[in-house]
Amino acid sequence: MRTKSKRLKLYFWFPLSVGLLAIGATAFMLNRMDIPPRQLSPYIEHRAEGHNQYLVDFAAWTSRTLQKLDRGTPAPHTLQSWTIGAQNRAEQQASNQSATVMVSTLSEFRQALSTALPGQVIVMLPGHYRINGDGNLEINQAGTAAGPITVRAERPASVFIELSAGEGFHVSAPYWTFENLTIRGVCQQQTFCQHAFHVVGKGAHFTARNNTIIDFNAHFKINAEGGDFPDYGLIDGNTLTNTTARQTDSPVTPIDLVTASHWRISHNLITDFVKAEGDHISYGAYVKGGGSDNRIEQNIVLCEYLLHGNLGQQVGLSIGGGGTGAQYCRDQRCITEQDGGVIQSNLIASCSDDGIYLNRAASSKIRHNTLVDTGGISVRFPESTADVEGNLIDSVVRTRDDGLLRAADNLTTSAIQLYLGLHPVRDLFLNSSALNFRWKNKPPVRDTADEVIPDLCNRQRPKQASYGAFEDFSNCVNY
Repeated sequence: MRTKSKRLKLYFWFPLSVGLLAIGATAFMLNRMDIPPRQLSPYIEHRAEGHNQYLVDFAAWTSRTLQKLDRGTPAPHTLQSWTIGAQNRAEQQASNQSATVMVSTLSEFRQALSTALPGQVIVMLPGHYRINGDGNLEINQAGTAAGPITVRAERPASVFIELSAGEGFHVSAPYWTFENLTIRGVCQQQTFCQHAFHVVGKGAHFTARNNTIIDFNAHFKINAEGGDFPDYGLIDGNTLTNTTARQTDSPVTPIDLVTASHWRISHNLITDFVKAEGDHISYGAYVKGGGSDNRIEQNIVLCEYLLHGNLGQQVGLSIGGGGTGAQYCRDQRCITEQDGGVIQSNLIASCSDDGIYLNRAASSKIRHNTLVDTGGISVRFPESTADVEGNLIDSVVRTRDDGLLRAADNLTTSAIQLYLGLHPVRDLFLNSSALNFRWKNKPPVRDTADEVIPDLCNRQRPKQASYGAFEDFSNCVNY
């Protein structure tokens, strides 16, 4: 009788022990590899394809469970008004009446663009301007450092440009500024509405400020042409968004910068860049193609803001993107995709994949960012070297394929916590799922003094700053 009892205990405890050991080993491995649940989830479903239905169903259930543990229950966000992105007020600018050209029709506008002189301001009078597929708006006249050429609306939300064309403004001349415009892609087939602005070759010293740009695959496309590089650009204070997932296999990246150097991408609101076809991978913004010294700072990036529950892999910000073919690189080699890039003081949220992804990105600085509901930060390939410091991350920081990471004083969440559905970083905020990033209690403050730089909300930081992008998110809200 005692022998039978021992056998029963053995039959019970042995498989239980093996199961617990397997679970423990899996948890240890996943924690060591720093793979967040949202990135393991699609892999499990993919591996189950082609097997029996029971396995497929179990993989789908496992995937949903992992997603819920990592991302929580999806909740649609309501429209909010922040100080980041295009604003309804316009800065007052002194203008020389003799250098101002007023236009009220598309033909007048085209004429003004083709004959523009350094220092001129082309003012578009309130109204709707429709551009069909009968030709881009060519920018061939050069401005100068002392006399840039400006295209503007006197008041934001008064000039509406509708584009049913592959590109809107094709900028191949230096020193042009565009501000206060609302530009919308209205192509019947989304794949044809590629870019609102295509800045190429000699289009250096380009500026886009306080524009609202809607429904394009890549709202801004920047690249070399004819051996020239459109360096020293500024994309500042714009709102870039889409109203639906993009039905295209073309790149879906609101700011798609290739080969150019010395650009600053700042104070923009970038949202809802979901790619519904092709590889389903999209980015909020990337810089790649062998350029250097590009800065992405003080932006709000919401991969899924009004578009929830869409399939795909949305990455917040990237240095290196998905890589560049050698023939398209600045040096025709792309040993590194970028040198000396900076991603700093950004809020990145609601991304199905990495919040920040580095691909062959040498001498990168990733500092003072807040990442919530993303796959964290990935540094990939031996060409990538990154200083990652002072960030507040609702996920992991990891290296892949021999990337070199120097992480110092970040507040992160471990992989094992994510698999348990624990999110201590989210718990610091009043309601991060509703994009209310005010602190619930006192903010976590770094022990060491840091260089004094403005935060996301453009307020000066104290020497001992809070972790992440901002000191007080209330300063980023329009009341």
